[in-house]
Amino acid sequence: MSSVQRSTGVGPAEPPYSTGVGSTEPPYSTGVGSTEPAYNTGVGSTEPAYNADEMMAVEASRRLTSKNVCFVGIGLPSLAANLARRTHAPGCVLVYESGTIGAKPTRLPLSIGDGELAETADSVVSVPEMFAYWLQSGRIDVGFLGAAQIDRHGNLNSTVIGRYDTPKVRLPGGGGAPEIATSVENVFVMLRQTPRAFVERLDFKTSRGDRVRVVVTDLGVLEPRNGELTLVRVHPGVTVDDARAATGWELAVAPDLDESAPPTGGELAALRALEAAE
Repeated sequence: MSSVQRSTGVGPAEPPYSTGVGSTEPPYSTGVGSTEPAYNTGVGSTEPAYNADEMMAVEASRRLTSKNVCFVGIGLPSLAANLARRTHAPGCVLVYESGTIGAKPTRLPLSIGDGELAETADSVVSVPEMFAYWLQSGRIDVGFLGAAQIDRHGNLNSTVIGRYDTPKVRLPGGGGAPEIATSVENVFVMLRQTPRAFVERLDFKTSRGDRVRVVVTDLGVLEPRNGELTLVRVHPGVTVDDARAATGWELAVAPDLDESAPPTGGELAALRALEAAE
């Protein structure tokens, strides 16, 4: 069954109605491979050039360690997790919903059913075992999610745009996302920051935001503080006004607001090697 027919909330974002689930693309966008202008073009700078997708993947990867067991989606979450394993977190255990545990792909997998995931995994189990034994019992501590909408509390919508009974767009649905959101200790969200994605009120609550620890966007990083998502970091070249203009609620800004470190040459080389091997 295709990923559209049986969406889990962590698989590839299907065009033309992307939910952002397992992807960082805005609602109704096509997938990975951004054509966004680079944050740094390399002109008149000693820093290497990189684009929004690369900044997001690098920032997310830096939050993983060799102690993590990570439930990975396809797209930028997979890029971030595999980048971490190739650089600073070689012991990070990657788990894909198809039942592969400890997968070590040499290139970005095309889907959760990519044969290399099984070929390089430490173990392969059934999907029911993956959810019942590994996920619901708390054996996976980090899970990546995305959505069509997110609110200030980190709640996610990947079900419908508009009213549930008469939607403007019916999205693939939650699938396994609600279980991931309530079973892992730390939920990492990757999502492009736009007013129609970062909304005051969700059209439908698919997944609870209680365990969302970080939201990595193309503009910066948000973390929950005092009960709501707060801008704690902006990426190079991005201003607070940029982030607020891309948010549908009055975005709180941390008093200790910081700037993300740009990707290093080593991080970009490892990241692009994964992409080039596709």
